[in-house]
Amino acid sequence: MLRLAVPNKGALTEGAQTMLKEAGYRPRKDSKELVVVDPDNSCELFFLRPKDIAVYVGEGTLDAGITGRDMLRDSGAQVEEILPLGFGGSTFRFAADPGRFSGVADLKGRRVATAYAGLLEAYLAEQGVDARVIKLDGAVETAVRLGVADAVADVVETGTTLRNMGLEAFGEPIARSEAVLIRRVGAPDTQGMQQLLRRLRGVLVARDYVMMDYDIRVERIEEAIALTPGMEGPTVSPLHREGWVAVRAMVPRKGHQQVMDRLWEIGAKAILVTAIFACRL
Repeated sequence: MLRLAVPNKGALTEGAQTMLKEAGYRPRKDSKELVVVDPDNSCELFFLRPKDIAVYVGEGTLDAGITGRDMLRDSGAQVEEILPLGFGGSTFRFAADPGRFSGVADLKGRRVATAYAGLLEAYLAEQGVDARVIKLDGAVETAVRLGVADAVADVVETGTTLRNMGLEAFGEPIARSEAVLIRRVGAPDTQGMQQLLRRLRGVLVARDYVMMDYDIRVERIEEAIALTPGMEGPTVSPLHREGWVAVRAMVPRKGHQQVMDRLWEIGAKAILVTAIFACRL
């Protein structure tokens, strides 16, 4: 039975649970549930603190987990990212009083507060900057105002929290993060893991594509297919009306309205777009 770690709170929680539900796994009924047994899918879901997930997976206690790339890199655990999941995007950045610093080089000899000490220390070493890292468990935005640090390094989604504390992001992003599926380095590729990967990839494709159906005259079919090539090629079926065919193809969700416009311009009729709930490619 596959043992999967899922964030129990924080910015990744809703996205992870929604994705797993779309992939056919049993959702938890109550936010206080810490373990959900899903016998139909031979899976157990363990709801844990996002920052602890990489540690559990790295120790081999759990087979796989969903966490943030930033938390994965910060953990130092023997785990690997096997699939980016496309939600929970954020950047890890420096921030300080406006105008005080312009880049990482300015932090030499300074104090930098963060909840991601491992990730920050690795970055500073990579940049050759000797700064003192002060590890805090959370709410690092107050560290500058309270005189604990000269700057902070924190996860930034919109920047609103930083601005509310009178701070301004500076320099290049330390890292870019999103939700990722992880497993222990060297872990066996089990049937349960293969099933999980197939399903999650199917959800990602379903979110990125729509199904498009339309009717087109036979003499314009090559132009239409050039606009909607599909995956392995579109499905083309003859209509009862002579000289017309029906076409069905998957097209990228982004820009599908422009594709509809082009099809209309070459004479397509009855153009329909429907969402894809799940798929396997």
